[in-house]
Amino acid sequence: MRITVTVDGTGYTDEVEPRTLLVHHLREKLGKTGTVVGCDTSNCGACTVHLNGQSVKSCSVLAVQADGGEVTTVEGLARDGQLHPVQQAFRDNHALQCGFCTPGMIMQSIDLLADNPNPDEEAVREGLEGNLCRCTGYQNIVRAVRDAAGHMRPGAGPEAEQVADGERTTTGVGGDA
Repeated sequence: MRITVTVDGTGYTDEVEPRTLLVHHLREKLGKTGTVVGCDTSNCGACTVHLNGQSVKSCSVLAVQADGGEVTTVEGLARDGQLHPVQQAFRDNHALQCGFCTPGMIMQSIDLLADNPNPDEEAVREGLEGNLCRCTGYQNIVRAVRDAAGHMRPGAGPEAEQVADGERTTTGVGGDA
């Protein structure tokens, strides 16, 4: 089947087998290797991307289901050489160890913050329940998400507009925000 999808602001038209998972299309066809294949059962969340502004586990979505859609991967978050505030907060708060789960954690965190721009610790833990980390005790991840929330609130700085102006629908792709 022929599909057309926008990934990280760039349009692609490709022939795909109907059974091809979005995660495999992103990695193997488009070279978006930041989207990690973890469990292939949608349990770990390492493959989380945004599809039309919503976080999805790309191992549970067929590429044909993304036809006509807009996908944002972890590679599409940085702008003008600056990390997205969530990426920066993960770095600043040492919210990773091996890094395998980090792309999915970051993508889910952005979605969480779009829904709740000021989450408490419990809300962060609940919002990240579908994303597993085998290396950390989650404390630094929670700290990073709460730190990013502070930087992304309206008036917090130039990057705040990514959420304030509609991170939920634009997902920070291209010049949409």
